[in-house]
Amino acid sequence: MQRKKFDQINVIPFIDIMLVLLVIVLTTATFIAKGVIPLDLPSAKSAKELPLKKVSISITKDGKIFVDKEPVTLSALTKRLQGLSKKSEIIIRSDKNSKFETFIAVLDTLKSQGFANIAVETVK
Repeated sequence: MQRKKFDQINVIPFIDIMLVLLVIVLTTATFIAKGVIPLDLPSAKSAKELPLKKVSISITKDGKIFVDKEPVTLSALTKRLQGLSKKSEIIIRSDKNSKFETFIAVLDTLKSQGFANIAVETVK
């Protein structure tokens, strides 16, 4: 009895496994891509991509304030900003259903602390 020579390797099972792994990676990447704080940002026609941000302040629709994904109160925001350079880039992300009063309070706190490099994030 003569044995057959292995001239080639069967790669179909390998391809199947790689496709399953690719699907798993792509589905988990979509969950990781979004930030932790869910916001429904308002839209603007002149929206631009911003450079790498230094400090992000988020305001949720129920009025909660977050600094770089950490919840703070309005009074604690003042204390948190005291350690930053006045030339720091500040990006405000406010839910379109949040109270305008909260947005103005945060903006007033930033201005009173002497921050001038402030941007408001929107979607196109």
